[in-house]
Amino acid sequence: MATSNDTPANLPAPAPAAEVGTELELLVTNVAHGGIFIARHEGRVVFVSDTLPGERVRARLTSANHKSFWRAETVEVLDAARERQPHIWASAALERDPDDRAGGAEFGHIELGFQRELKRQVLADSLKRMAQIESDVVVEPVPLGPNASPGDAADGTGWRTRVRLHVDEDGTVGPYAARSHRVIPVGDLPLAERMLEAAAPLDQRFPGAASVDVVSPSLGTVQILVSEPDARGKPKATPRTLIREVVGDREFRLDAGGFWQVHVRAADTLYHAVQDLIDPELFDPRATNLDLYGGVGLLAAAVGDKFGSTVRITSVESDAHATDFAAENLAEWVGASVRTDRVDRFLAGLVRDASAAERAKHQAATVVLDPPRSGAGHEVIDQLAVLSPKQIVYVACDPVALARDIALLAGHGYELRKLRAFDLFPNTHHVEAVALLSK
Repeated sequence: MATSNDTPANLPAPAPAAEVGTELELLVTNVAHGGIFIARHEGRVVFVSDTLPGERVRARLTSANHKSFWRAETVEVLDAARERQPHIWASAALERDPDDRAGGAEFGHIELGFQRELKRQVLADSLKRMAQIESDVVVEPVPLGPNASPGDAADGTGWRTRVRLHVDEDGTVGPYAARSHRVIPVGDLPLAERMLEAAAPLDQRFPGAASVDVVSPSLGTVQILVSEPDARGKPKATPRTLIREVVGDREFRLDAGGFWQVHVRAADTLYHAVQDLIDPELFDPRATNLDLYGGVGLLAAAVGDKFGSTVRITSVESDAHATDFAAENLAEWVGASVRTDRVDRFLAGLVRDASAAERAKHQAATVVLDPPRSGAGHEVIDQLAVLSPKQIVYVACDPVALARDIALLAGHGYELRKLRAFDLFPNTHHVEAVALLSK
């Protein structure tokens, strides 16, 4: 089965060149990583958006200068797959010209259960291709909770608690068009939590602003954060605004502009998944347990709540504002500490400075690893391998980065023991996974 392994290195000989704007009739065969799909035209791979496997479509070329593959946008569906549904967001629907389709809901035209199957295929293919692991992982749905409207869980809307609206030169706000930086005015935000959608200033103008973030915390009112541009035109940090998020019976304090999971139930889901995947037989509360890329302490708290208030754990995060809040959020655990540092630099220090006794505590440790979308990478994985912890719980938001890092860890003797995946981003291509690795 050809999926996201259709890369320039193993593609067939290129077909004759074409011009951007040319329309082709294509048969779509498979899903690729990144919310796009695979077709072929005269032997050349064409990556196509706004379709799904089994469809025959008319698509317009948007990129035709690569020697091995082209890119295209679906203009018309000639033969629809049975899993196609009316798009959950009219602003992103096929009826709009591709240039005017709002980005951020690239799977919104696909029945929700089949979305999860496509995500499963991408995750399983990534593990097989990059780590030589056969996996029967299932992407689990996540309920929204008791306050959701009845239709939300069924159609994958109403879950997003954080939305960034971009700002055009004239102050118009909206999402970017798919695969571009052009602002698209919209009248609704169906993926957003309902209070957030009601509060979003979609009909207002913000001349001179770089972005408008709308945040709906667990407790309190919706926050609207307007960022000015820096010298490069990127949004500046906004003034600190305290918000509170709740996971189970526990409250977390953080900055409204700081990182928190986007799905209304994501923090709770990952908190419990980390607890469930840690092998208690391998856990040593006195070891140098680590929470890397720790944010405001969510996953360190999950470890502490599972194994007791005397657990020794250090949460490492490069964002000083986040670590200030992590220190507050983890204050009740006498063995918890917080470090403001880059993870690679922190681990290098442990490797360089550890005494024999400290090395033994590193080797007995459990490490929770929650890197950004790009993954942990060679340097961090190699340093972890020198420390040689008993087990690693890896929280991943990108299947390719996860598979690559699992392969790197396998080179150091770690095996994938358990894997769970969650549909924390319905109607998009994104999927979250939590993996347990040990020697």
